[in-house]
Amino acid sequence: QVQLLESGGGLVQAGDSLRLSCAASGRAFSGYNGGWFRQAPGKEREFVAGITSSAGRIYYMDSVKGRFTISRDNSKNTVYLQMNSLKPEDTAVYYCAVNFDFGKVPHVRPGYWGQGTQVTVSS
Repeated sequence: QVQLLESGGGLVQAGDSLRLSCAASGRAFSGYNGGWFRQAPGKEREFVAGITSSAGRIYYMDSVKGRFTISRDNSKNTVYLQMNSLKPEDTAVYYCAVNFDFGKVPHVRPGYWGQGTQVTVSS
């Protein structure tokens, strides 16, 4: 069993940066692929970024390439999402998730989810 807790969301202006953190409990974390999803009001949840357990492979959705960076520190059981040059269209609830088949990216079905953290970008 893995529990995930996101932090780092908030209200920022367009062009600002935020770093989201996802702290995991459970010894199995280092063996899981991890990622970040987001869901804006009235829209479907979308897979923003993913990273394999060893950080050897990384995925980004097209609209965040060059602006967002996913990373992980297995010694701290934490996955990060550095978000730069934020845009109003990045406004959403961001969810951390782990334990999915990286071969199915972006159509993954994680086994564990965090509760989400709100990111709001004003213009």
